Amino acid sequence: MIFRKTLFGGLLATLILTSIEIGESRLNRTSAPMDVTPMRSHIPMIHLRHGRSTATSTNWSGYAVTGASGSVSDVTASWQVPAVTCPKSPNQYASFWVGIDGYSSNTVEQIGTDSDCQNGVPTYYAWYEFYPHWAYTVNPNSLSVHPGDIIAAEVSVDAKSTFTVTLTNLTSKQSFKTSAKMNNADRSSAEVIVEAPWSGGVLPLAFFNVANFGPDYTGVANSSNVTMKVGGSNVVGSIGSFATNVQIDMVDKGGAVKADTSPLSVPDGRSFFIKWVSAGP
Repeated sequence: MIFRKTLFGGLLATLILTSIEIGESRLNRTSAPMDVTPMRSHIPMIHLRHGRSTATSTNWSGYAVTGASGSVSDVTASWQVPAVTCPKSPNQYASFWVGIDGYSSNTVEQIGTDSDCQNGVPTYYAWYEFYPHWAYTVNPNSLSVHPGDIIAAEVSVDAKSTFTVTLTNLTSKQSFKTSAKMNNADRSSAEVIVEAPWSGGVLPLAFFNVANFGPDYTGVANSSNVTMKVGGSNVVGSIGSFATNVQIDMVDKGGAVKADTSPLSVPDGRSFFIKWVSAGP
């Protein structure tokens, strides 16, 4: 348990770290770290129905906490990597991530893992993205991902609009960290999400069965926390402690559910699960 608490306290000296600073105007294929490669995109939420406390989307399922522009400065999450069952074709994808922005803005600063079906074979890896810039996968020699692994992740931003994304595999005791300056980021929402990623359209959602998030399932204390400025003061609390939290279900274009999000746990509002229903589209 001491090891798990170090992620959100910033004490990562015992972990394997990879860290770079990337200027927003130079974030592209040639300026990427040596141990990452470009991949498909994880784009802002595509709203089908946008309510006060619930919403539907064709690419996102999970929770968002919304606020005023410039209000969000940090979000943490933890999850257990789901195993996927794969058909021979087509390829299918399921992304699990934590991030800032994208609910009602044009950027997303995020880090997560994927459980994909590529040519009928289950494939697992870590990635990050400062959308609309490239998304990158992390070399598995730097950070490996396997079904059942416990993941803890964090996205934070400083006063100079530099975002830092960190992901730690608590099972393998490996970690990855990188930063980028995003001057146009709105900083108006924080999210913990399952996504069907994008490549010319929303891709089929891989059969992950159930994705479990939060300390009830991972044992990671203080995960599913958001730091947000409310009334001029920074407030740190669980997703459920904010009145502006939104429960999101993923649906197809006709409104049929693809991924169903559970209510937040009572009383702490930190844990939830998402059930796969269909691949879509």
